[in-house]
Amino acid sequence: MIAHRLTQLTLTIAACLGVAAPAWAGKTLEQIRQRDQIVCGVSTGVAGFSAADSQGKWTGMDVDVCRALAAAVLGSPDKVRYVPLAAPQRFTALQSGEVDLLSRNTTVTLSRDTTLGLSMTAVLLYDGQGFMVPAKLNLKSARQLKDATVCVQSGTTTEKNLSDYSRTHKLNLKPVVFEKIDAANAAYFAGRCKAYSTDASGLASIRSREAKNPKEHIILPELISKEPLGPMVRKGDDEWLAIVRWTVYGLIEAEEQGVRSDNLQKLLAESTDPVVMRLLGKGDDLGKALALDKEWLLRALGSVGNYGEMFERHLGEKTPVGLKRGANNLWTQGGLLYALPLR
Repeated sequence: MIAHRLTQLTLTIAACLGVAAPAWAGKTLEQIRQRDQIVCGVSTGVAGFSAADSQGKWTGMDVDVCRALAAAVLGSPDKVRYVPLAAPQRFTALQSGEVDLLSRNTTVTLSRDTTLGLSMTAVLLYDGQGFMVPAKLNLKSARQLKDATVCVQSGTTTEKNLSDYSRTHKLNLKPVVFEKIDAANAAYFAGRCKAYSTDASGLASIRSREAKNPKEHIILPELISKEPLGPMVRKGDDEWLAIVRWTVYGLIEAEEQGVRSDNLQKLLAESTDPVVMRLLGKGDDLGKALALDKEWLLRALGSVGNYGEMFERHLGEKTPVGLKRGANNLWTQGGLLYALPLR
């Protein structure tokens, strides 16, 4: 009891004096270091986010988050084991400890944040639910889908959003529900549903990867929900939550500061900008508060680049997915991306 009170007194004095208290590695970080590997829950295959090629190599925005974390924590972006999870399985896998985090185009909602024992870390992509239809139907709006069958995946926010939208606009939409995304994809392209509904980024991904001719399918202009997507971790381990959160923020802040994978060495040698120096481990020691070393973010950036590099590599207009930055631009360029200060 006396030792506990002394510890609390030390922390209180340190806080009052503006002195950083030491960081202790949480349970998740300790387990990761012991096994020398991060176990990352990903999708069963969504192009641009997380998908494996014929050799089993995983790529995508969500995969890059896992790689950045492995570089930051373990020194190598390759120290990741990917666990593909269908939507209904994903939360149980994280709750049970089967995976260390979900990096799996997952939307944060009030109920998910308060009832599942999980925590959102940071928004990786601002999205919204939309509809894809065959171009030959010549539809211009989702309001024209009255009485239509709509393919959706179970265990997602999609079903509830679809029901709300249908009721609000008296459309009598008829959901055709599938547990696995592959089954939903196959059903839509086989003509079992008049429309397909999920996150707009997911629709663009599905169209690019699954359609025989992507031009034969259009994504209607309406977005019927807000879908902020990002990594999730278990509640109760604030150290691991902080590492994931601040790694994502670091990738965003690096883009704002002009730090890229191809200019890291030049900036290391020449930059005197205090913000850039902190990001690269030359200034204040940001890693100490995360139970990491000074160069944790430098390694992450060297492995995956900044946020903009990741987006353009996996989702941008020059990729098959073909998304515009839009809301996912930096706040200085009219978007919503705003990293909390790394200092």
